[in-house]
Amino acid sequence: MDIDVLGALAVRENGISITPTAPKPRQVLALLALHADQVVPVSALIEELWAGEPPRSARTTLQTYVLQLRALIAGALERGTGPATSLATGPGAGADDDTPTGTAAGAGAGRVVRTAKDILVTLPGGYLLSSGGGTLDVREFDRLAGTGYRAMDAGDFPGAARLLREALALWSGPAFADVQGGIQLDMETRRLEETRLCALDQRIEADLRLGRHRELLAELTVLVTRYRTHENLHGQFMLALHRSGRRGEALDVYQRLRATLVRELGLEPSIALRRLQRSILMAGPESPAEAHAEPGGERLVRV
Repeated sequence: MDIDVLGALAVRENGISITPTAPKPRQVLALLALHADQVVPVSALIEELWAGEPPRSARTTLQTYVLQLRALIAGALERGTGPATSLATGPGAGADDDTPTGTAAGAGAGRVVRTAKDILVTLPGGYLLSSGGGTLDVREFDRLAGTGYRAMDAGDFPGAARLLREALALWSGPAFADVQGGIQLDMETRRLEETRLCALDQRIEADLRLGRHRELLAELTVLVTRYRTHENLHGQFMLALHRSGRRGEALDVYQRLRATLVRELGLEPSIALRRLQRSILMAGPESPAEAHAEPGGERLVRV
C-alpha cells in the first residue's frame, strides 16, 4: 500500500486508489493512513468525526465507514491479483469482527492471500491500516529530514541541503489538503506544518552557509510574505539581502517585521534579530556576514 498525506490524500493498493469521495469515510481513512501500522482508537476516530458530540449510533456508523473502506480495498485487491483474492469479498467477509483469511484454498499450497480485513484490521479498542511494507510519504520525509539535521550538526552543509531539499520535495501542498478535517486531523495538520517549517528553516540555513544567498532571495521574498511574524525566516532574508549588497533592503525587512510584531502581538523582535540588525547597520555594504552560535544554542549572526 502506498500512502500520501503531504498534500492531497492518496491511498493506493496495487496501484489502485482506495480513497473514498464521501467526506466522513475520507476522514476515517486519512487518520488511519497517517498512523499506518498503528492502532487508532475508536474514541479518536469518533472525536474526529463528531467533535465531542457523537450521535448514539456513532460506533455503528463508524463500522459502516470501515466496511465501505474495506469494500474499496477488496475491489483493488481483486483487480490487482485476480480471482484468488475474491475470498475477501465472499459471504461474511464484511463482518467487522471477522479474522483475516490467511490462505486461499485452490490458489496454490501455502499461498497467503492479503484480504481487505488483513489490510484494515479490527483490533481491541480500534483499527489498524496495514501498509504491508508500502511507501508512506510522511515516514520518508521524517527519515530524510532527520538525516539532514544530523548532517547539519556534523557540518556537512552540502549533504544537509540536498537531504532537506529531497524531504521538502515530498510535499505537494498542505497536509490533507483535500480532506475536511476535524479536531484530530486539524491538530495533526498543524504538527506536520511545523515539521515542514523546521526542515525549510534548516535547508535555507545550509544554503546560506554554502554562499547561495542570491539564489535564496526569490524564495525568501515569498516566505516572509506568507509567514509575516516568523523571525528566523526574516533574519535569513535580511542576511541574504545584505550578502547580496542590498543593505538598505535588509534593514527595511527588519522594520517591517518589527512593526508587524508590535501591532499584532505586542512584542519586540528577539535579541538575536536585534543584534543582526545592529550588525548590518555597522557593516559596510560589501562586508560578508557569517552565522554562528553563542553558548546556550542561540543562533546569531555576525556581519
